[in-house]
Amino acid sequence: MSVEVANESSHDVAERELCSLARHVLDALHVHAQAELSVLLVEEAAMAALHEQHMGEEGPTDVLSFPMDELRPGTEDRPSPPGLLGDVVLCPDVAARQARAAGHSTADELLLLTTHGVLHLLGYDHAEPEEERAMFALQRQLLLEYLGTRR
Repeated sequence: MSVEVANESSHDVAERELCSLARHVLDALHVHAQAELSVLLVEEAAMAALHEQHMGEEGPTDVLSFPMDELRPGTEDRPSPPGLLGDVVLCPDVAARQARAAGHSTADELLLLTTHGVLHLLGYDHAEPEEERAMFALQRQLLLEYLGTRR
């Protein structure tokens, strides 16, 4: 599984950990071992430009996902086909503000946002209440599993 992390922001970010988490999420959801994922960390100005260009909304956001081959989760017996999963773009400045408000570290917020972004690439959404409950429950489960493997 190819997971590339590029930090174009001024923040010191644990890139290896973001990569490890992304691999955990993809493995847990039975995404093909030859799938490719890119995670990019950018400054607020770059995120604001992407947010406006692709979502029509002003200002920076925390995470954006850009799917490529529209891969979906597989099963243990039948993983997803190989392909380009897409790009997850994170903004550490926004993540830092959200982390302070939530009372945890920026590193933990970036792990949450990475998981969230990967789930979006795999077709999960939270536009409807039922979708939100399902997506956020899976997001929490995957994060807790990952954090449990670190200790």
